[in-house]
Amino acid sequence: MEVRNLDVRFTGARRVHAVRGVSFTINPGEALAIVGESGSGKSVTSRSIVGLAGDNAELTADQFSVIGQDGLRLREGQWRAIRGRRIGFVLQDALTSLDPLRTIGREITETLRAHRIVPRRQYDERVEELLREVGIPDPQVRSRQYPHQLSGGLRQRALIASALAGAPDLLIADEPTTALDVTVQAQILDLLESRRAEGTALLLVSHDLAVVSRVADRVLVMHDGVVVEQGPTEKVLTAPEHEYTKALLAAVPSASTRGTRLSASPGIRLRARAEAPLRLRQETEGQVDTGTPVLAAHNLSKSFPLPDGGTRTAVDHVSLTLKAGQKLGIVGESGSGKSTLARLLLDLTRPDEGSIEIGGVQISGPSGQDSRPPTTWARRRSARSLSPALRRQVQFISQDPLGSFDPRYTIGEIIAEPLDSRPSRPQTRERIASLLDLVDLDESFVNASPKRLSGGQRQRVAIARALALEPRALVCDEPVSALDVSIQAQVLDLFSDLAEQTGTALLFISHDLGVIHHLVDQVLVMRYGQVIESGDVDDAFTDPLHSYTQQLVASVPRLEAEPAR
Repeated sequence: MEVRNLDVRFTGARRVHAVRGVSFTINPGEALAIVGESGSGKSVTSRSIVGLAGDNAELTADQFSVIGQDGLRLREGQWRAIRGRRIGFVLQDALTSLDPLRTIGREITETLRAHRIVPRRQYDERVEELLREVGIPDPQVRSRQYPHQLSGGLRQRALIASALAGAPDLLIADEPTTALDVTVQAQILDLLESRRAEGTALLLVSHDLAVVSRVADRVLVMHDGVVVEQGPTEKVLTAPEHEYTKALLAAVPSASTRGTRLSASPGIRLRARAEAPLRLRQETEGQVDTGTPVLAAHNLSKSFPLPDGGTRTAVDHVSLTLKAGQKLGIVGESGSGKSTLARLLLDLTRPDEGSIEIGGVQISGPSGQDSRPPTTWARRRSARSLSPALRRQVQFISQDPLGSFDPRYTIGEIIAEPLDSRPSRPQTRERIASLLDLVDLDESFVNASPKRLSGGQRQRVAIARALALEPRALVCDEPVSALDVSIQAQVLDLFSDLAEQTGTALLFISHDLGVIHHLVDQVLVMRYGQVIESGDVDDAFTDPLHSYTQQLVASVPRLEAEPAR
């Protein structure tokens, strides 16, 4: 692929010049990485070069050569023959990229059938082989499951398997390892490198500079739609020339940044604004008891049925306590039970065993002797039985913000929804503006649609909505996985400020051990639904006792520009 002076403009009610004068070349077996902030034009560039910029996009370029053809002259039918077979594309959001009505096996089979990769009788064998290559356990079982039945990491691996099914000449990967834990991430990176050795070219869009330093030969740094710096990976990451690149490198969280602020922006810090200050909520029954755990779980267990008639234990006798101002991290492989534990703590899923307390009040217990899952009516009755005062004390930040938003709502309506107030009211409008300001978004986003935002911008909106009710605890499931390092730095500083200045407790789930080590005080390491190691985060990561924790720490990609520790 060879692109010279690519410009991308979006027409409509508001014209946006998203990409300006971008040039690059990708040769067989070469890996080119594009890095930059959310909204810098990375994803627009990657979508444009495969004909997926959108109907309202205007593309111009001095040269746009795609596998020997002029990309500006290709019709949609010609693009369909190229996409999947000659160019594979791994999108950022696996849940919205996979068809919810098809199993994972059928999703991958579509590529094999459309491009006649293998004979029909070999479909099942090839699907299982691809799932095994990307590190999905029990491929025969998983191939018969639907996307909503898989964890975020398993969905992402299935999407990568689908992109690799056509053995493409060029693989475009937009944040391919965002939802993956470090061990599976290492496996995927090994797989990508083996494909490169066979001649497959790679265009990697990522905010993870450590992954970029391991995989890429060359780096393009984008800011506001313009390439501000480019060159060999080692030179750009060890001796950057542009101030923006230096700021990106300084914002990477790690053990060495623990206890310090990552963000140079004062806008993310808590401000005592008269119209909407953030504070630890005092309930009408009296002052908050800081000695009583904000959130506690006792001996939680949960199992789910499998397509073959068996069951899988997602959470196996897990207990934890979370006090005001405490920051507790949970790490583990995809499928280890982290997200299921979060749903149990939020009373979105009922446990088979154990109980959950909010502020010392039991909100959930086992379903009793009847092993059948509760009916829809029973689940609704259970949700109604939890008082609003308790429900608002613990708020959730989802791994998939787009899936948790009502697509008919504007950003202002999404944030105003928990406030039970119309966003047009002056007081509500001021509150929305204050919350957007906290996550570094301006008031122009109030009337925007969530599908028009980048992944990082949507995640910041999700955080603003969770803060709207001033909760006593936040359950955060991969809340910064979709954010670039500079915005991630600002959000991590915000979480630290919330815990220290307002006493908000944090239950922080992440596969990024650098983020966990930087932010939290205590950590739980989960595997196969069990807690295999727990304690002080420094002790767990610098001198791990369990062999699995040792494997996690050893698998973390290191930024080559980072000093040895």
